[in-house]
Amino acid sequence: MRFRFIAHVALAFTLALTLLTSNLKAETDQGGFVYVMTNRAEGNSVLVFRRSSNGALQLVQDAPTKGLGTGFSVDPFASQGSLSLSSDGKKLLAVNAGSGDLTAFVVTANGLSFGSKVSSFGAFPVSVTDFGGVVYVLNQLGIANITGFAVDNAGHLQHISASTRKLAGGALAQPAQVSFTPDGKELLVTEKGTDLIDIFQVQGDGLTAGPTTLRSSGHTPFGFAFGPSDSVVVSEAERRLAMVGSSSSYRLTDHSTLEPVSRKVPDHQSAACWVTITGQIAWVVNTGSSDISSYEVGASGGLTLTNPIAASTGPGSSPIDLASTHDGKFVYVLKSAVGAIAGYRVDGSRLIPIFTKAGLPLSIQGIAIR
Repeated sequence: MRFRFIAHVALAFTLALTLLTSNLKAETDQGGFVYVMTNRAEGNSVLVFRRSSNGALQLVQDAPTKGLGTGFSVDPFASQGSLSLSSDGKKLLAVNAGSGDLTAFVVTANGLSFGSKVSSFGAFPVSVTDFGGVVYVLNQLGIANITGFAVDNAGHLQHISASTRKLAGGALAQPAQVSFTPDGKELLVTEKGTDLIDIFQVQGDGLTAGPTTLRSSGHTPFGFAFGPSDSVVVSEAERRLAMVGSSSSYRLTDHSTLEPVSRKVPDHQSAACWVTITGQIAWVVNTGSSDISSYEVGASGGLTLTNPIAASTGPGSSPIDLASTHDGKFVYVLKSAVGAIAGYRVDGSRLIPIFTKAGLPLSIQGIAIR
């Protein structure tokens, strides 16, 4: 009897494990959505693509932001993060650079539902980030600043009084990206014009203190992404000089500071600007040479160039924004000069082309993935 009981328990456990594995595989393979901002001058909007398990995209919605884009082409904002999902994945935030405001959408099973639109409290908003219902937008022109908002589950944005903070570089900053750190305790901003990285401490009421600054390891710090071992990988356009693009890595410390790890590791390409990370690999878009480089992020956060040209986006395509899926299987890149989005399958330190979807506005900027 004891043997029979143990056998029944073992069989039940095996069946439960099989069911759990099947459910997890189904969740992994079910795909999701890719969001691309049009930045049209006559009316900004977000294109919603349904993403299948094999990485293919199907357009399902063109959702107006009720704000204006610039209509400019080929890197119209010179920024990363102009379109951003909230930390809980339930809201999508979009900047309207042409009209100087910020839009919040509610993410639904079928697309996007408009939530609200508010002033960005500055000139030319180019990047936005969220953590736990607190939103900060980065205004690039005039006296560059960050400004905070609260956002609820219905997508209603409310300005946080006295939250506007000037950047260290002021009118010379030419900032590229703002983002919360993974724990939400700091905000980082890259300044292309001054080669500074600003660090703001986030307080319990959503206000910030600072900034303290760190001199970038390379010139023209642009996009950045958070990787393993508390690392931050920052691309460096190096004044957009030919074939001298680079990236550096830093480590977040317990004292709200950044500690350099790998300084100015060259990728031998032109205008390294956008960054995304899958697992141990950082992918860096080189706009000037129309390709993507790959770096390995080591256990201590150090960078090693693994492939100067992990993928080519095509001569003259001017690739800009990129994003990767949460499972690390796919990377999507905007080709701004030709109005297209290119999909790639991750294969070690290489990217394998799977499709290109053309016919998008030449003014596109901003991409997010769910």
